[in-house]
Amino acid sequence: MLTGIVVKNAKPKLKMYRLYDNGGLYLEVTPKGGKYWRFKYRFAGKEKRLAFGIYPDLSLADARELLAQARNAVALGNDPSEIKRESKRQVVLKHANTFQAVAEEWCEGRKHKWVTSYSEAMVERLNRHVFPKIGQRPIKDITAPEFLAVVRVVERQGSLDLAQRLMQASAQIFRYAVATGRAERNPLVDLKGALKPPVRKHQAYLKENELPEYLRKLEAYDGSIQTRLALKFLLLTFVRTTELRAATWEEIDFDKAEWRIPAERMKMREQHIVPLSKQSLAVLNDLKSLTGQWSYVFANQHKPSGFMSENTMLYALYRMGYHSKATGHGFRATASTILNEHGYEPSVIERQLAHAERNEVRAAYNHAQYLPERRKMMQWWADYLDEAAAKKSVN
Repeated sequence: MLTGIVVKNAKPKLKMYRLYDNGGLYLEVTPKGGKYWRFKYRFAGKEKRLAFGIYPDLSLADARELLAQARNAVALGNDPSEIKRESKRQVVLKHANTFQAVAEEWCEGRKHKWVTSYSEAMVERLNRHVFPKIGQRPIKDITAPEFLAVVRVVERQGSLDLAQRLMQASAQIFRYAVATGRAERNPLVDLKGALKPPVRKHQAYLKENELPEYLRKLEAYDGSIQTRLALKFLLLTFVRTTELRAATWEEIDFDKAEWRIPAERMKMREQHIVPLSKQSLAVLNDLKSLTGQWSYVFANQHKPSGFMSENTMLYALYRMGYHSKATGHGFRATASTILNEHGYEPSVIERQLAHAERNEVRAAYNHAQYLPERRKMMQWWADYLDEAAAKKSVN
């Protein structure tokens, strides 16, 4: 029978040797000085061995306690090696089923649909506000009140919109957990209406009667010619500013009068076709003489190998007197409102705005949907802007 002193003083030899205690417990000493606790037993007629741990991390008393548990399992007809293996599996499974593990898996599975900036923002929000609180909790054990306490912190800071976004993203994560067998239900359905609704601030946009004066000021803009053309092209095409700034000449087909924005640059990761009116083509031809030697249509004036900065057009609008009155993104609302008021089919307008298609099966096939109707609409819109430019402004 071993003692603590014997175990402590056991020295390595040229070959591995064993020091035996009672009941099948022994200490295995390696030539390098390692000391390993083992249990030798028989189960179902076969001799087996079970590793308990390493000395001195596991003391003699601890090893004897594990021995008692293992011998009891054998007496009850259970194999302690299988019990240990299942225990390890459960630990791994528990880690794989934490909220953070499921959330990261969910994010990874949607990267191909999201633009890089959105993907990075999603991960950053979860890392900052959710993972530190419940990230290591098994997702199936998280309750509605527990999650509400997490987003309440954000809400109390006055970030109502962020709190709602965290709630929406987490609800999708829980649904994914249910679908993949890591949770039985989505507890966030019980939190509907629990948060203060954010006050939505819509992008400032030009009204129909404000267009003539704006177009007059744009034509008289005395800043960079490229910036003036960018603002003109943005109003003609009403794409998102991020889509416009990174436009490349390779994406423009002058013969087909089309601008095909690749999926990786679109918010919903779907190729988008912009039919080009005669006026849009004229703007592009003017730009060709300015930036045609570069990759980007709207090349950065300080570093032409890159594209226009996000503030260039915004600051130009400020100079024209439209601070808090108009934004580049607001041109989308201007176009949408006027086109709807003039009787264009809402589905055609929505497709040209590249808004999300809720039906993902349809979305996979609709990048060219309504293209003939959209061509006519975009030419009408360009002609309408020409007519507006010729009118006197209305105060």
